[in-house]
Amino acid sequence: MTDWSEHTETARTWFEALRDRICTEFEAIEREAGSDAAFAYDSWEREEPGNAAPGGGTRGLMKGRVFEKVGVNVSTVKGSFAPEFAATINGASAESPDFTATGISLVAHMANPHVPAVHMNTRFLTTSKAWFGGGADLNPPIPYDEDTAEFHAAFRAACAAHNPTYFERFSKWADDYFFIPHRGVHRGVGGIFYDHLECADEAGFERNFAFTRDVGEAFLDVFPRLVRRRMGMDFTPEEKHRQLEWRGRYAEFNLVYDRGTLFGLKTGGNVDAILMSLPPEVVWS
Repeated sequence: MTDWSEHTETARTWFEALRDRICTEFEAIEREAGSDAAFAYDSWEREEPGNAAPGGGTRGLMKGRVFEKVGVNVSTVKGSFAPEFAATINGASAESPDFTATGISLVAHMANPHVPAVHMNTRFLTTSKAWFGGGADLNPPIPYDEDTAEFHAAFRAACAAHNPTYFERFSKWADDYFFIPHRGVHRGVGGIFYDHLECADEAGFERNFAFTRDVGEAFLDVFPRLVRRRMGMDFTPEEKHRQLEWRGRYAEFNLVYDRGTLFGLKTGGNVDAILMSLPPEVVWS
């Protein structure tokens, strides 16, 4: 089996650098709004019996005037899946349960209901195979066609630079994935979602890593622009209530259907970091 450890470290280094740039930009937005809010970082170490180096991660969390709650996590872990879970993972099995995973995960819940919430995640995993996955999706309580179009355009451009079929495929994947069956509604207005971009060799790694970096760059380019566009808008109590009700749908999806939540809980991740995606305040009526 190919030793992907150097590639895991390469991906980890970039994910950490992207985190730092995103957090710096979000803190700058807070300062523009007259807030001194800043990210607080909490490191954690994973535990796995018999594993001397199971890895861990860092959770970055900020609560401010614009970002009511935003978490940016980077984790790098190594170990063995439980047999029943291994059977659900690409390239793993009860007979071959070993894995490594590194990735960045971000969820932002905004104070102003006119500002869209957002999710972004990119990751590199190895089992008997190695692959990249990730994406980003926009979750506005009060959608604006202009914002939706701009968000999609950023990721369309990122996809087009690598494969002319990517955007159509990955935007449909996002629409299918970020859907709440028991509600019969989508979680937001979409984006892109991709998984199992396999790296059979060095060239495959470089190709898929370059695309994944462009996904991160597209997010860092477009989302702060949307925040600045909407963060100063006035809103009514009714619009705030609409936001809190919408957040209930977001929470339902992440607790019932989200694969990243399940992966983190099944691999001994930090519970607080995993559940940082949940909104700070929500109503169901």
